[in-house]
This record gives sequence, C-alpha cells and structure tokens, in this order.
Amino acid sequence: MYYMPVTLILTLFASLFVAYIINPVFATSFMRHEYDEPDKQRSKRRMWRTVLVLLGISVPGYLAFAVGRSEIAFGIGNLFVFAAMMVLFYHLVLKLMINWWQEKAWPYLMEFYDRQLRFFLKGKTPYILLAGIIFLFFFTFFLVGLRKPKVLFFPDNMPNTINVFIKLPVGTDQKVTDSVTKVVEKRINGVLGKNNPNVESIISNVAASAGEGGMFDRTASSEKGKVTVNFVEYKNRQAGINTTDYLDKFRHAVKGIAGAEITVAKNAMGPPTGKPINIEVTAENLDDLIKEAEAFKNYLDSIQVPGVEELKMDFEAIKPEIVLKVDRTRANIEGISTGQIGLEIRSAVFGLEVSKYKEGEDEYPIQLKYSKVTRDNINNLLNTKITYRDMNSGQLRSIPLSAVASIQYSDTYGGIKRLNLKRIITISSEVLSGYTANDIVPQITKLAAAFPKPDGVELSLTGEKVDQQEAASFLSFAMMIAIGLIFFILISQFNSLSKTLLILSEVFFSVIGVLLGIVIFNMSISIIMTGLGIVALGGIVVRNGILIVEFIDTLKERGYKTREAIVQAGKIRMTPVILTASATILGLVPLAIGLNLNFVSFFTQLNPHIHVGGDNVMFWGPLSWTIIFGLSFATFLTLIFVPSMYYITYVMKVRLARRKSNKAARRLLSR
Repeated sequence: MYYMPVTLILTLFASLFVAYIINPVFATSFMRHEYDEPDKQRSKRRMWRTVLVLLGISVPGYLAFAVGRSEIAFGIGNLFVFAAMMVLFYHLVLKLMINWWQEKAWPYLMEFYDRQLRFFLKGKTPYILLAGIIFLFFFTFFLVGLRKPKVLFFPDNMPNTINVFIKLPVGTDQKVTDSVTKVVEKRINGVLGKNNPNVESIISNVAASAGEGGMFDRTASSEKGKVTVNFVEYKNRQAGINTTDYLDKFRHAVKGIAGAEITVAKNAMGPPTGKPINIEVTAENLDDLIKEAEAFKNYLDSIQVPGVEELKMDFEAIKPEIVLKVDRTRANIEGISTGQIGLEIRSAVFGLEVSKYKEGEDEYPIQLKYSKVTRDNINNLLNTKITYRDMNSGQLRSIPLSAVASIQYSDTYGGIKRLNLKRIITISSEVLSGYTANDIVPQITKLAAAFPKPDGVELSLTGEKVDQQEAASFLSFAMMIAIGLIFFILISQFNSLSKTLLILSEVFFSVIGVLLGIVIFNMSISIIMTGLGIVALGGIVVRNGILIVEFIDTLKERGYKTREAIVQAGKIRMTPVILTASATILGLVPLAIGLNLNFVSFFTQLNPHIHVGGDNVMFWGPLSWTIIFGLSFATFLTLIFVPSMYYITYVMKVRLARRKSNKAARRLLSR
C-alpha cells in the first residue's frame, strides 16, 4: 500500500511518454485535420491546465492516506489521477482516431453502402431479396427443428445451494430421522472433501423447515430431514468449478439408505414453479385411484425413462395410528360420555389452559397437562384415572381410563387431497443433469395416453409444463397487443397500409437473427427471458424502420425521385441507425457475458476484481443475447430490406395506377 501512489504516478508518466511517441504516428496516418496554430496552442494549454488541476486535487488524498492509512482517501487520489490519464488519452490518442473515423472511415462506409443499396434497387434484385428473406425465415425454423436446442422455462443456473431432502415413513421418531440425516450429511461431506474452498456452509434440519416447500413450508414433521449445502459466490470459486456436477455426485452418494426417500434439488432461477415432472391422477373412487396411481408409477419405473431422477407419490397409504376404542355400553353404565373421555385424553396429552399469567401488558397462558413420562407411555396413559360427575347419580366418581376404553394399533391413509371435488394423487420427480422437462414430458405424455385405465380415472401432466404454457400464452398475447398498438400508431402516422405492413414485416423477420444466433452458438431457449427479449426487440426494430420510411417520404416531398430519395434517406439515416444499434449491442455485451468489475476496489486497492460469468449472466444472458442477435440482423433489414421493400410497394402502386388509367381510357374509347 505504501508504494501504490508512487506506482500510479509512474504509470501516468509512462502513459505520457507512450502517448507522445504514438502521437506523430496517429497524426500522420490518420491525416489529422489542420487547425490554426493558435487554436492548437490554446487546446494544449487547456489540456495541461486540466491535467495539472486534477493532479493537484489528488495530492491531498494521498497525503491523507499517508497520515491515516485511509483507503477512501487513497481511492479519491487515484480517481483524480485516473481522470487526468483519461484527459491525456483523449487529447493525444482518441481525438486523432475520432478524426480519422469521421473523415476517412465513415465516409468510405457510406459510399460502400450507397453502392450496395443502388445495386439492390436495380431490376428484379428487390424481388430476389424478398424471396431470399422469406426463404431464410422458413429455413431458420427448419434449422432450429434440426438442431433442437434445449427449451427451458427459466434459464438453467449453476446452483448456489443444493438441498438434499430426506423423507422416512410417517410417524418415524425424530431421533431416527436425525440419525439418518447424519448418515446423509456424512456421505455428502465425503463427496465435498475436507475444507472445500468452494463450500460456504453445510446446514442440517430435522423436522422443522425440512419440507420441500422451502420457506413456505413451516410445518414440523418428525419424519422429514434436510441437508443444505451452500456454496461461496461465483467470483470466489476456484476456476473451472461447476457446482452442477455435485448434483449427480450427491444423488449417487445417498443411494441405498433403506426406508428413506431422498431427493436432491438445486435452487431454481425465477419464482417457484411446479415440479419438472408432475403427473396428476384423479378419480372419484379412492380404491381405483390408489390402485391406478401405483400401477402407473410402477409402469414408468419399469420403462426407466431417461432423465427421471426418482418418481414419488404424495399419497401416504400407510400411516400408523393409535385408536382409542371406547366401550360405549360400559361408559353408559359408569355414567360417563365419550366427549368427556376424549376431552380428558386431549387435556392429558396437549394440555388445558387453566389460567393466564400477566406481566405488564403481556399475558402468558398456563397449560396443565400430564408429565412427560405419562404422556409418552401409552400404558401409563391408559391407567390414568378420570374424575367426573356421574350422569346417572350426580356423584363425583373416579375410574381408570382402561375401564371404559382400549387401545388398538392400525394403519390409515395419510391424507386425501382433492382438486375440483375429485380425489387426486400426484406423482412427481426432479430431472437429472443434462436433461430438461421438455425432453421428458412428451415421452411420459405418450406413455400416459397408451396406459390402460378404467373409466373415471384420468392422467394429466401438470407442474412446470402448465406454468410454461401459461407464460408462453401470456408472452404471445403481449406480443400481439404490442404489434396491434404499433399497427394503429403507424397507420395514424403514415396513413398507409403498405408502409405499416412494411415496417411490421421487419419485426417478424428480425426473429431470423435470434434463432440463427441460438443455433450457431448452440444456446438454450428460455421461454421467459427469450420471449421478453423478442418483445423488447420489436420496439427497437420498429423505431429504426420508421426512421428510414419517414425520411424517404420527406425527401420525396422535397422533389427527389423515388429511387434517389430511397438512396439518400438510407445514407443520411444510416448514422443514427448504426449508432443506436451499436450502442445497444455494446451496452448489452457486459450483461450477456457477465462482466463484473468493482470500481470501488479498483480505486481504493488497485484491484478491480474482474471476472466473467455468475448468476447474473445465467439469468439475464438469454435476454441480452436475444436482443443482440435480433438487432444485428435487424440492422441489415433496416438499411437494405426496408428500402428495397419500399421500392417494390412504390412500383406496384405505379403499375396498379397505370392499369386503372388504361382501363378508363379503353372505356372512353369504346364509347
């Protein structure tokens, strides 16, 4: 830290030296514009004045750092030195490059564009271009079907958290669940290794907050456990580490634990959705429902559909229970009701509020119940005495509970769920790494359609599939509304149906760029993020099309012929079209590749912590690449396709007008 200011000052002088060396080279090769000598001198004096002022402001920051070792003061000093370097870079290097670009490169590009546009406006070339774009549009969809990119609901992420859910038979003691959870935790530790630098923490839950519902599942179930592995942030992980690989390793490690259903899942991107594979079996008759649900689950297990982790049913067919059977005849003889017996048992086990304890404004209930030794032993509970007033004689009596009731151990259903008044059982599973729900669900749909089932039993695939369909229909509806609004606005602006359809065609054909980019770079299609990108792309593309068409009309009003108006409008509007497209594309590149840079640490510690990737790029990357691919192709459409289509519509209107005039002339001659 002591040498940082000295190092930065030396870097500044080194950059000055390099700038002075390359300055004559730029000045010669780029043919700098010759300004008057007094203007040059004034510009240089202003430059050096600005640099010296910035360096002077940085000195107090360095002095404060030397005295108090304050990183903030050091960062302020570095900030002004960096600003001085940028001023020098602009005047000695960047300004010369800008002059070369404006005076040499850009005029050459405009002349090149002029020649190409005139070529596409000759003879039948516009019609060939239109046919080529239409062919490319359908050929792109053919390529997508041939390549079959992965279709995801939300982008697939590299997990920051992996949860291992443990489920034992209903009624399992919490201590047993805890012992099984410890076994699972030990196996997971064996996979991760000791002191793994990529792991932040490993947390185990038993009973409380151990369900698969996440933060929404607050119920405490003694048969459930969970082991959560939290990884460090992406930027702090070792290079080349993909936490997705741990999913399959964990699944393999926790296999073979008898009596336990174990599910390994990662944290998902976006809002919570249904399971990737979710099959709902509905029926009115409960016996048929249970039988067919188990049969279909066993049928799928026998086929072993690739990508399915493990199918699980949410129906508990065997739930142990203790039934307290009341001998009603004996109870009547003893003069006690079944309600009194039930209330006595409930008070003994769960307690009865007998009073309240007040402390200031707070009240605390006082619960009276049997001791833990009595509550946890069913025989002790049966031998407890019930004191009551005899219904027959009105006397106070006391008898043991076993005199009027007996205990029976049995099994029952864990719970019956209903959907639209029909009983329902859900069969669900996670998806293995390398597979998507859209790869597996169509196969299960075919198997469900061919599976023999009795009347009244229905099989339907829901979960993430339903969410996908709803999201896709919503985005399609939003796109139709957007196009409809754009259509009415364009109609009101141009008062021409042909020009409106011309501009809207650019929106549809810009999808070619999106799909080609996905196919060429082998990317996945995210229904949500790619759909949002296409909707956003429509607004940008329409704006550029309006720039060209509107200016062509303006030049025609000024007296230009149609072909020349198209060429001149394209050349003049080429600058804003290219400028807005390139600015949008370059602005989205950091978001698309996940470029991360810490400006605070860059100035305070001279360490910007630059890294590429992370959760942001996994989520926002598909949206950014959609706009980048689509806008790149749409720029070609704006500069070449739209002018050509404008010329085609003009020629067609002229021909129609001539035909009408010829028909009118023939009618006059025939008279």
